[in-house]
Amino acid sequence: MMLNKALLKHYYDIHRWNLPSGYLCPPVPGRADHLHHLADLLASCNNEIIPMGTKIRCLDIGVGANCIYPIIGSKEYGWSFVGSDIDPAAIRSAHKIVQENVSLNGKVELRLQRRATDIFRGIIQKDERFDLTICNPPFHASLQEAQSGTLRKLNNLNTKRITKPTLNFGGKNTELWCEGGEEKFAQKMIAESKQFSSSCFWFSTLISKSATLKSVYATLKHVDAIEQKTIPMAHGNKTSRIVAWTFLTPEKQRNWVNTRWIN
Repeated sequence: MMLNKALLKHYYDIHRWNLPSGYLCPPVPGRADHLHHLADLLASCNNEIIPMGTKIRCLDIGVGANCIYPIIGSKEYGWSFVGSDIDPAAIRSAHKIVQENVSLNGKVELRLQRRATDIFRGIIQKDERFDLTICNPPFHASLQEAQSGTLRKLNNLNTKRITKPTLNFGGKNTELWCEGGEEKFAQKMIAESKQFSSSCFWFSTLISKSATLKSVYATLKHVDAIEQKTIPMAHGNKTSRIVAWTFLTPEKQRNWVNTRWIN
């Protein structure tokens, strides 16, 4: 917490940042890297120029109590954000962070997802447009799997055998696992994104497990995504990737850029 507070104050002009007990305390550099890769994705459609300013609207699925992606994205690129979450306490915490930091005022809107089975439905409104959706989905398929993964990580870091799982970054159940894990979550997200094919330029999600990619690609093919990209990321011994997809044809992509991004 203290390291994050120092990083957020020094680099992102965030002077008040607190979390409810037990909620995920995210590693800031990894989250920043995630957003920088997505900024490069947008630039690839704009003559390698990253589009800046509040006209670029991002939807953060699972904004969490920490509100980390809107903090970084608004500071680095001036983007505006809508953050959604199924947890009312997380939304309240994120709202408090926005209220208490003048640099976020007017740039971040929080929305409670009232149906835990929905992702975009109930959040994206009629005629609303987003240039980018962001998601870091629950990694594990069950609480038992999450605890097992924590023990494995801790034992890899220690010479002494650890038998009690203690989360070094914290995290509530909804932040760490969901039924079917990231694979089922990503499949559902992709399937539901088809309904909002003209509402967003690039949909994206973080994929932590390489084994998940096969089913993700199959689902993207099933929904007839026009274009997809896989962006590798690495931090120390940890490797992951971002999968992004769009339903816009090249012509519609050009029209989107010309009407929304270019002054």
